[in-house]
Formats: sequence, structure tokens, C-alpha cells
Amino acid sequence: MDLSFTPEENAFRQAVRSFVQSRLPADIQKRTLEGRKQTHDDYKRWHRLLYEQGWGAPTWPKEYGGPGWGAVEQYIFEEESAAAGAPLLSPFGLKMVGPVIYTFGSDAQKERFLPRIRSAEHSWCQGYSEPGSGSDLASLKTRAERRGDGYVVNGQKTWITHAQYADYIFCLVRTDPKAKQQQGISFLLIDMKTPGITVRPIVTMDGGKEINEVFFEDVHVPVENRVGEENAGWTYAKFLLGHERTNIAGVAVSKRELRRLKHIASEERKNGKPLIEDPAFAARIAQVEIDLWALEITNLRVVSAEKEKRAPGPEVSLLKIKGTEIQQALTELMMLARGPSALGLLNDADAFRPAAAYCNLRKTSIYGGSNEIQKNIISRTILGL
Repeated sequence: MDLSFTPEENAFRQAVRSFVQSRLPADIQKRTLEGRKQTHDDYKRWHRLLYEQGWGAPTWPKEYGGPGWGAVEQYIFEEESAAAGAPLLSPFGLKMVGPVIYTFGSDAQKERFLPRIRSAEHSWCQGYSEPGSGSDLASLKTRAERRGDGYVVNGQKTWITHAQYADYIFCLVRTDPKAKQQQGISFLLIDMKTPGITVRPIVTMDGGKEINEVFFEDVHVPVENRVGEENAGWTYAKFLLGHERTNIAGVAVSKRELRRLKHIASEERKNGKPLIEDPAFAARIAQVEIDLWALEITNLRVVSAEKEKRAPGPEVSLLKIKGTEIQQALTELMMLARGPSALGLLNDADAFRPAAAYCNLRKTSIYGGSNEIQKNIISRTILGL
């Protein structure tokens, strides 16, 4: 296993760095580096600029319109983009449903959906969780009853990020209530403009409205919008979750946020000295930095395995667990560094408020399969328990 970069990979890094520095809009970069909230338009603008460069789907193979980068190039792209202050591209189309469609979808689905995901014409959201069906996803209750050439969907999804902006939602629905839980589920692609769909925002404790409830009342979905076979949706869901957990690790963004934490700690003062010189606080920063170094090495090992055409194993769960813990630790230290001012001004929704960021990132250890579930996966696959 060689974790060093080749001359060709370093040249690629320089090309990515030059592009991002020259094309990333200054207002978007400023908001990102200051920790302010990006607008939906910010994400779409940056995505379209990447699309014009031929990088609209950085992780996709060439045959589906991606640049055909390997795991190393994708890693470098994400690292350079994060360091420069580029916003993260929405994962729901590019890293979740897109790979499901080009791996398991029909030719008609590939032709219809993939170009519009790649160009940012269509935005997507994920319809998995339900009230009472989160970590135990196979217990979902949303029903899809086959009627002629389509399905009639009834039920409720919750914690749906950016549903208010989405053109489509990919959903797990129960198509055979008599089958075993995992065997009676199908994977549907649903147009959010279909009559019978209601989106209701869930206002979080920081005043944010990024998550929603989505209700389905006699929603008609054409059968051609089902991915793969009926009642085989659990297979596609597991495939998608593997992609999601790797992405949640967020090494590149955490490296950027660590730099910001150090900047904040150098501005704040304790007993007349910069907080970063306080031994106790400096030790906590150092521990997070050590953990992040270890996470990056583990991430590079996964990248190296993929480069050698070896499928990642339970280390994906390790990345998810430690990556989310580091993200939470960083926001906690930023909040502690700012003290009372961490609350910010509640009437300034776009301002960086460490306390709000701290609360918001409590969710990262839950979504994509809770960290407790990931520990169970590790205990079974590595320890044989």
C-alpha cells in the first residue's frame, strides 16, 4: 500500500487548485470560509460552473458523463475544493441516487435522469426515514400499491433535507406487506410536483428550515419510475448507504474547519492571552488534530484499496464513526472558544453561529446509519461477534 501521491496526481492537484481559484465566485467562497449558510442558488451556481468544465459529476464514470476520475483524483478534488472554500455539492443526486440509477436503472432512466443530475437541472432529496423507522429502516410503513401501469403511494417521510427545493425524491416504499421486511420494499423515483405530495418544514432549535416532513396521499407514480425489480429495493438501498457513509467522513471539510478553529482560538483571549496558548484548550485542539490525521490515513487506505480495485470493507463504518465525531468535536470547541457570543444574533440567519453549528451537527452521528449501528457492523465483520 503506497499512500504517497505520484507526479501525475500532484499535477492533477495543481490543475484543480488553479481552476477553483479562478472560477469559484468570491461571494460563495467568502460565505463558506466564514461559516455562513449557503443558499440553494449558491450550490447550483457552483455545480453549473463545474458542469461547464466537464466536472459536473466528479465521482461518475466516463460512460455516464463523469470525468472518469479514480478514487485518488476524487479525493484530491474534494480536498482542494474544500480548502479553497467551495461549497459541498449536494450529495442526493450525485453521490446517492445517481450511482443507483447508472448501476441498477433501465436505459430509459439513465437517459432521462443522469444528464439532468449532472447539469444541476434537477435537484433531489432522499425519502428513507419515517416516524418510527430511522435506524430500523426496514420497518418502514409507506405503501405503494400497484394499480395498472403505476403505483399509488401513501405514507409519510421525515427528516427530509432540502425537500423544499427538490424536483425529485427517491423513496423506499413497501410494495409487499406480507413479505419479510427487507424483501417487500421497492425503490421509486417520484416527481415532487405530483398531486398529493405535501412538504412541511421542521424548524430546528437553531431556527433552521433545512429538513422537512413529506406526506404522500394517493400519489400516482409510473411503474417506469421504479428502479430495478419490485420488492428488491433493499439491495439498492444498501448499495446507496455504502456510498453515503464514505461521504459522511468529511475529511477535507474537517481540515478546513480545523484551520478556522485555530483562527478563532487565536482571536479569543483568556487571562490576557490568546486562547490557543491556554494549555488545556490547546490540548483539546491537538487531540482533534491527531484524530483527524488518523482519519485521513484511514481514508487514504480506502482510496488506495479502491485504486487497486479492492472493494472497501468495514473501514467505511470506521470512517463514518470517527468522521462524525471529529465534526462534532470541532463545532464544540468553536462554541467554547466564542463563549456567550457563540449564540450570535438570532435575527442574522446567515451569520456563523458556533452554537447553531454545534446543534446542527448532532445529527451527523445518526443519519446514514447511526454510529451505534456502525459499531455493530464492525463487531460482526472484524471481531466476529
